[in-house]
Amino acid sequence: MKKFVLPLLCTLLLSCGQDPNDQKTHLAGYWVIEKAEMPDGTEKLFQLSTTIDFIEVTGDSGVRKKVQPKIDGSFLTNDAAEKFNLKVENDSLHMYYKTPFDSWKETVLQARDSVLVVLNRDGKIYSYRKFAGFSVSEMP
Repeated sequence: MKKFVLPLLCTLLLSCGQDPNDQKTHLAGYWVIEKAEMPDGTEKLFQLSTTIDFIEVTGDSGVRKKVQPKIDGSFLTNDAAEKFNLKVENDSLHMYYKTPFDSWKETVLQARDSVLVVLNRDGKIYSYRKFAGFSVSEMP
């Protein structure tokens, strides 16, 4: 029972006041993972990630791909992609994925210009920030 209370509470708190249809407009883009919160409340921080999630949305469907940024601003990519459908249910936006190997659902807890937070089927909460690119002034 405790396992589901924290994710449910987070869902209610984070999604209050944000229209699920408005969240759809903020999903597209390049997203860098910042942290993952486990169902028991522990967190895993991601200091540096070599891959970025690229999300493209068209209407009520989309594609999510892993890409690797290059210093010149381009991205290394491959043909692997996860297709998803968007559905608003119980005042929440859900991303339904289906691959030849599995199907699953993620609940969008927050989607704004620079923040994306999703809850997966295992009760883990993933927080992302928009990828801003590399700055030459930040290079050693």
